[in-house]
Amino acid sequence: MNTSLFLAGFGFGTFKFLFAHWLTFGATKGMGYEPKFYEIFVSVTTGAWVSAAVFYFLSELIMKASAKKRHQKHLAAKAAGIELPHKKRFTRMNKRVVKSKRSIGIYGLTLIAPLFLSVPIGSVVCAKFFGHEKKTFPLMMFFMACYSALMCFFIYLV
Repeated sequence: MNTSLFLAGFGFGTFKFLFAHWLTFGATKGMGYEPKFYEIFVSVTTGAWVSAAVFYFLSELIMKASAKKRHQKHLAAKAAGIELPHKKRFTRMNKRVVKSKRSIGIYGLTLIAPLFLSVPIGSVVCAKFFGHEKKTFPLMMFFMACYSALMCFFIYLV
């Protein structure tokens, strides 16, 4: 496997998985190399899996750090005598998120989140909503591999 192809696919796959296959194909074609189906599949899927694993399993730490930072900001403002505006807890956006979570469920979220959000943000979202379910992470990995195979198939079909 070409090293530059693997690094390009891995890099594209770690963040924007939706377009990573096409970007990898275009980048390697631009270098004058004809990538094979499995080269694009393996490089992009590996990048997405590594990124998803890191952010999925660190998401609890990320959310705790964010809550701690918010709390410290609130305490600092209170000590300085500045009154922070009260934020609504149940906004329209929260209602939409809860409604979509209930309507698409674990299968829809694990399929859609890493694709349309970036892989890191999608992994954190999946962990936040369905982290208590044991099948969440394997479902994410399975759907990413299926999407990757489908995109590679379309690239070589066209």
